[in-house]
Parts: sequence; structure tokens; C-alpha cells
Amino acid sequence: MDRLKTSHLHQEAAKPKTLPTPTPGFQIHFYSVTKMWDDEMTPNSTKSYDYDYDYGGGGPCEYSRHGAYFLPAAYSLLFVFGLVGNSLVFWVVLMCVKIQSMTDVCLLNLAGADLLLLFSLPFLAHYSRDQWVFGRAMCRMVLSGYHIGFFSGIFFITLMSIDRYLAIVHAVYALKVRTRTYGALASFVVWMVSILAAFPEILYAEVKNETQILCTSMNEQQNMTLFNIFKVNILGLLLPLIVMGFCYLMIMKKLASCRQAQSKTIRLVVLVVVVFFCCWTPYNIVSFFKALEILRIYSSCKSSKAIHVSLQITEAVAYTHTCLNPIIYVFVGRKFRRHLSRLLGRLPCAGCQALKKRLSPIVGSTVSQSTTVEDGQTGM
Repeated sequence: MDRLKTSHLHQEAAKPKTLPTPTPGFQIHFYSVTKMWDDEMTPNSTKSYDYDYDYGGGGPCEYSRHGAYFLPAAYSLLFVFGLVGNSLVFWVVLMCVKIQSMTDVCLLNLAGADLLLLFSLPFLAHYSRDQWVFGRAMCRMVLSGYHIGFFSGIFFITLMSIDRYLAIVHAVYALKVRTRTYGALASFVVWMVSILAAFPEILYAEVKNETQILCTSMNEQQNMTLFNIFKVNILGLLLPLIVMGFCYLMIMKKLASCRQAQSKTIRLVVLVVVVFFCCWTPYNIVSFFKALEILRIYSSCKSSKAIHVSLQITEAVAYTHTCLNPIIYVFVGRKFRRHLSRLLGRLPCAGCQALKKRLSPIVGSTVSQSTTVEDGQTGM
């Protein structure tokens, strides 16, 4: 009898272990991080396996956890630089700029949206190499802040494009609507829409304890996963691209017969938009291919590995936009640099004085910014 039991145990151990269908974790945005855990055999393993693909007669598909080595460092650096840069924008706008126009309000809220997204990165940095150890409440808070920050950042950049369109194409009408009051009202609407767009991900966020502790979505239906992927593709890329494309096409037509200098008035917002789409478009493309994989349009192990790695890389690239916006403000905005130099001059530290001296000469060819339609029409 003991021999039979031992033989049976050896047979069971020799069988491939069927893993549960991977869940998308924090839906599509946290997919690459949580999938590394959802597919793990043990918390300390260096490779993960998926038995749900066509292996061409070979063994199970193995995923090397490359992200566990580079993502913590990448997220930590992005958090530090993004926090410093966006906090600096907040500081300059609140201390020096008399907020008068919709652009001022949008820039302030864009920095706030970036900070909201950035606050999730320290948790992601730890989660990309370990289990979720922060509890259920933090799981929901981090997930909510991430998604709301993501969507609000997109929507505020889109609103800034509409603001530019009104200021240049409909300058007279813009004097009535590009006010601080309308800016505050539009910002409130954007935040409300962003909260709605974050559903149902934040509704189903939960801590799950299987072979390891995960912060994931308890709604694991395939249709819901596909819905969330396509929602990000549409709200996060296609619709903003259509709106911005129309706005800037009309702006270029309007400026075609004007002085060349006037075309520089849109440089700030154009750069913000270009940087955003350069950062987020690769991730949206890869997530679309992930949806095709879920639909079994293709199911080879090779393609699954490529998507797995690409999600991690493009996700890290996407987060860099939270650090680049403040850099654009500093190097493109002469008025921003003037305000920053003035604030640094009030501080007693030697490093602040040295930075002030470096900022002061960088003027001239860059765009002059203002907070009114009459003075430059760029808002900073």
C-alpha cells in the first residue's frame, strides 16, 4: 500500500501543473507587473509558465522575469524626477503666476494628474519584484490614483488643445470663455469624467492570496478584460488624437497667413502633446495586440513572450511623460524660467543661487509665455 501511495504521488508530481487563467491585475495598465506574479509557479522562481498556448510539440511557455530586475530601478528614478519636476511646476504656478486663464488652470491640474500617477510608482517598484504587501486598502487607493491620474492627464492635455484652438482660431470669443471660472468648471468636469473612466477597475480591486499575495481585479471575465483594454485604446489614444488633430489643423490654417512669430505661441502645448503620444502610443499598440492574444487570434508561445516583454518595456516608457512635461516648461517657457529664477533667488542655499544664474541667460529665441490671450497666449 505504501508503495502504491508513493508511486501515485510521483505520478502526480510528474504531471504538468495547470495554472489558473492569468488575471490582468490592475487591468491593462498593471498587466505586465501582475502577470509576472499571476503566472509564477513559486514566489522565488526565476521563470513563469503558461500551459495555455500552442507550443508546437514543445514544453510549456516560459516567461523570464526580466522586469523584476530593471522595473524597480526605472520606477524609482521616474518617481524621484517626476515628483521634483511637477512639484516645481506647482510651486511656481501657485507662488508667482496670477492664475487668470484656462491654460493656467489646465497646466496646474496637469501637474496634479501627473503627481497622482507618480504616487503609484513606489508601490509598483516593489510589486514588480515581490508580492503585494501593502494591504487591501492601499491596493484600492493605489489602483484608483493610478487610473484617475492616467485618464485625467490625457483629458487635461486634450482640454489644453481645445483651449489653444479657441485662443487662436476664435480669439474674440475666447476672451469670454478662457477665464479662470470656466477653467475651474472645465477642470471639475474633467476630474469627474476621469473618475468614471476609471471604473470598473477600481470597483473590483482586491487583494488575492493564492501561492502569493496579489493586488488584482476580482472580475476575471474575458469580456471585461477586453473592455478595459479597448477603453484605454479609445479614451487614451484615439479620441484625444482626433480632437487634437482637428484643433491643430485649424490652428495651422489660421496661422498660415500670419506672422511667423505667432506660430511659436503654440509650441508649449504642441510639445506636451507630442511627448505624451510618443510615450503612450507604443503601450497602446502592445495592449491592443494583447487583446488579440486574449481573443486567440494568435496563440503561439513566441508571440506571447514578445508581448509579455513589450508590455513591461512600453509601460516603463509611458511613465516617462510625467517627468518630461516639467522639463518642457523650463526649456520652452521663458516666463516660467523667469518666475523660477525669481523664486530661487529668495532661497538662501548656494545650489539654488547657482541654478538661478544658469537659468537667467537662457532667453531670447524661446517662446514667451503669458497668462492672458493678449500676451503670448500660451498660459505660462
